[in-house]
Amino acid sequence: MSPNGKLLPVRHHGLPAMLKISQALEEQAGNRLMERWNGEGAAPVLAHDGEVLLMERASGADSLTHMVSSGQDDEATRILCAVAGRLHIPREKPAPDLVPLVQRFEALWSIAATHRGIFGQCAKTARELLSAPRDVRVLHGDIHHGNVLDFGPKGWLAIDPKGLYGDRGFDYANIFCNPDSKSALAPGCFARRIGIVTQVSDIDCHRLLRWVLAWAGLSAAWMVEDDIEPATPLGVAKLAALALGL
Repeated sequence: MSPNGKLLPVRHHGLPAMLKISQALEEQAGNRLMERWNGEGAAPVLAHDGEVLLMERASGADSLTHMVSSGQDDEATRILCAVAGRLHIPREKPAPDLVPLVQRFEALWSIAATHRGIFGQCAKTARELLSAPRDVRVLHGDIHHGNVLDFGPKGWLAIDPKGLYGDRGFDYANIFCNPDSKSALAPGCFARRIGIVTQVSDIDCHRLLRWVLAWAGLSAAWMVEDDIEPATPLGVAKLAALALGL
């Protein structure tokens, strides 16, 4: 159980499934988005009614976090990019009501106003990006190693979207702070990931670095609000700022 609801393993007509009950509005928006994707890049939805979502359960034995810990970080990064790319493909079915990406950054504005320093750089970059979006898409909003699962023959599929829309570069930035501090800040990892994401996503390297800086600042701001030491996102933010020459 999470603060936003419950996630329960169940069986549906004898087959393994997951039942998600969500009270939070962003989670309910994500549920509607899962139904719209209809198994294309995301877990197949079996049933959906308001705050209740029934979806297929991941059947594969592998995980992206395990791949990273076993020296396959490059491959894990390519998988995350491939899944994000599938989710960004325009669909004929109209999108549900979604949250504009700018609303996601409210925590960063308030933290930057009091902490300045690297937070100020992150906030400035975020405002610039949000004021001039490119390639606006329906976004997952929380692409990371724990939200893309092995569905066996169906491949790697996403779960737990946040129901956002905006510049598609945002969806790739979260990769860089995950799955943990050891891997995200390992020597050489940041530069390799930038190279892979730039190539697979076809996003300009400079723009990707700016999105990573903006996202890392937002992630750190949330951690400050929760009284958690934001060492990992701040470390990533500093790597992005250094690469940008800031």
